[in-house]
Amino acid sequence: MEEVSALPAPVPEIPVGDLVAGLAYYRDKLGFTVDWQDEELGLAGLSQGKARLFMGAAPYRAHLKTAGPQVIWFNLDGRAEVDALHARWQAAGAKVGPLRSETPHKLHEFLAFDPDGNILRVFYDYGWEEREGRK
Repeated sequence: MEEVSALPAPVPEIPVGDLVAGLAYYRDKLGFTVDWQDEELGLAGLSQGKARLFMGAAPYRAHLKTAGPQVIWFNLDGRAEVDALHARWQAAGAKVGPLRSETPHKLHEFLAFDPDGNILRVFYDYGWEEREGRK
């Protein structure tokens, strides 16, 4: 049997009520590319940079009995990246919360919300800076 050396990045499935409307929001407000979509199946694939997502409509998800909303975390490489993405999504009309930095869990972050109630948590974990004396 072949060994798996490392797991690849996970690809979450975002639950939506309307696949076409969900894809439009992620494309137009959040800047994702719709890589493929199958409206009859109720499933689509999206990407942005290294991030990949699936989007599943209720009929597609029925056999698994999964439901939303979901929270999807995006771990960026620095505060400036978090700030830039917040500004870009806000300018595009996405529903985003305020930037927060002094959190108990040492994250520089913001939340974004899609029309189906799913939450995108965008963050930079600065706790390692403190542990290594870099802050």
